[in-house]
Amino acid sequence: MRPNKNQSPINIKIITLSLFFLLFLVLVAWSSFSSPSENDDLTNPSSSLSTDEEDQPKPSTPACPSLPLTPTCTKTPPSLANALVHYVTTNITPQQTLKEISVTLRVLEKKSPCNFLVFGLGHDSLMWTSLNHGGRTVFLEEDKAWIEQITEKLPSLEAYHVTYDTRVHQADGLMETGMGDECKVVSDPRFSKCQLALQGFPSDIYDMEWDLIMVDAPTGYHDEAPGRMTAIYTAGLMARNRENGETDVFVHDVDRVVEDKFSKAFLCEGYLTEQEGRLRHFIIPSHRTRSGRPFCP
Repeated sequence: MRPNKNQSPINIKIITLSLFFLLFLVLVAWSSFSSPSENDDLTNPSSSLSTDEEDQPKPSTPACPSLPLTPTCTKTPPSLANALVHYVTTNITPQQTLKEISVTLRVLEKKSPCNFLVFGLGHDSLMWTSLNHGGRTVFLEEDKAWIEQITEKLPSLEAYHVTYDTRVHQADGLMETGMGDECKVVSDPRFSKCQLALQGFPSDIYDMEWDLIMVDAPTGYHDEAPGRMTAIYTAGLMARNRENGETDVFVHDVDRVVEDKFSKAFLCEGYLTEQEGRLRHFIIPSHRTRSGRPFCP
């Protein structure tokens, strides 16, 4: 999720701010419909009228609607306010395009607040946290210095340092390994015998059931860089191992060989629901609720 030198910047700051503003308007509209109703004796003033008043002709013009007793004020959530200030004062914008961001946004609109796990930490991290307001958004990043740089500016982000032992040039061998029977067994990644399962995360990452998982790291843009082979496999294993329900899994940069092949093989083309640009969206059901379910449909 960190920017790389080979990628040209796409300025979508105005559109990103519009998304946050739209979310704020939705919150305001929702609060206006949820204001408490008034007492019957206030909304029905005819009960206190005298007999003489009742005999008088009623005005032809409709009565003005009653006003609420206690005016309500909707305050901008802190995470949304911080995001607006951050993105309006920086020239750095998220690396995903508007259409790519919108795929995940549509899912968050339905599921948020929820548990959202992101492989990677970058300039779009505050955006994801804000769009999941009230939920938990966690970022896993392999570069300690990058974590310090980002969290110094944005201390509200929850990020953890992780390590990857594999490199992009090992992808072919790991693909062959992933076809073995031990890699088709659904279990907690900590106890998996598959070489592709990542087992060095904080325990809380494995204990949580994640509603959304996005794989946008590690870097993976040259042969000696950490590849996303194990991140993609582990994301799929976590989704299958949840107690019930389903997990939305997103993989970015599927125009690259590793992301393309490993997402199809281990997140399964049968679970692929949408592709927009360089982003793929998979919906993976729990495999614990039905015994005998094949690894891929």
